[in-house]
Amino acid sequence: MLDSFSNCGLYSSLASIREQLVDDSVEAFLVNNGNIPKWQKAITELSSFAKSDLKYRAPYLSIDNNIDNIADIEKQLKQLIPWRKGPYKIGNLAIDSEWRCDLKWERISQHIQPLDNRTVLDVGSGNGYFTIMMALSGARIALGLDPFLLYNFQFQAIRCLINNPPNAFVLPLRLEQIPDIDAFDSVFSMGVLYHQKDHMMHLHKLKKMIASGGELILETLVIDSDTASDLVPNGRYARMRNVWMIPTISKLKSWLEDAGFSYIKLVDINKTSTKEQHSTPWIGNNSKSLIDFLDQKNQDLTVEGYPAPKRATFICRNL
Repeated sequence: MLDSFSNCGLYSSLASIREQLVDDSVEAFLVNNGNIPKWQKAITELSSFAKSDLKYRAPYLSIDNNIDNIADIEKQLKQLIPWRKGPYKIGNLAIDSEWRCDLKWERISQHIQPLDNRTVLDVGSGNGYFTIMMALSGARIALGLDPFLLYNFQFQAIRCLINNPPNAFVLPLRLEQIPDIDAFDSVFSMGVLYHQKDHMMHLHKLKKMIASGGELILETLVIDSDTASDLVPNGRYARMRNVWMIPTISKLKSWLEDAGFSYIKLVDINKTSTKEQHSTPWIGNNSKSLIDFLDQKNQDLTVEGYPAPKRATFICRNL
């Protein structure tokens, strides 16, 4: 995968940091993780199968693989459980991921500037479902960042089955590892902000990555604007660790203003449903999902007693 990224068609200032990105990614894969041999073996096995064309057929990113030994592909893909983002389909094999990412993409894509010929950054990309969708939507290159190595292997597993894969890549890096380089026309940060100890540092860093006239697409947890104050969870929120602060919509807008963004527009508010986030066999033995994270007597609350997850999407410009 890193060879593919290193050899892809990059341009101008982004090309100037390609070597550093590859070197940092190689170092990330050298971490002492006992699962890596199993994951790498799965990739090696999957790479031996015939490649087929990729298309989006809602809700799936679908690879038209008609080979007889689909059970062998399934066996290797299950070495990479849990599959959080998707869904994907290889031949008749559906990878029913925990998240129906197509639903979020349908909500968001109608509001963004067209991605045709744009350079796109997808922060917190997971296994690259959205990154691939961005490339299929016409991006010149879509670069995903996710430090969790399993998601990088999942992306590689899907990519190695595609004939003429799109110009989409996922690297095992954090946003703060990327040099300040305003090379991206569209920057997506979805489901990331509430995991940041310093939310303003994250927003300032995002702005530094965006070319003049470019666009930020920010999707994050919020609480209702009529709430008295922002939510700072004591411990976990909906069973999630490292949720540092969930702002009101008005507070989030003020953060974006303070970070120097213009044309700040709220385009979507959506309460997360059990249709969009659900338990499936593809997330493994620890199969709990949203329904288990909500109060069973009042699903407007989490098990901790906080307001149930609600997500807002803002579109901003870097003028």
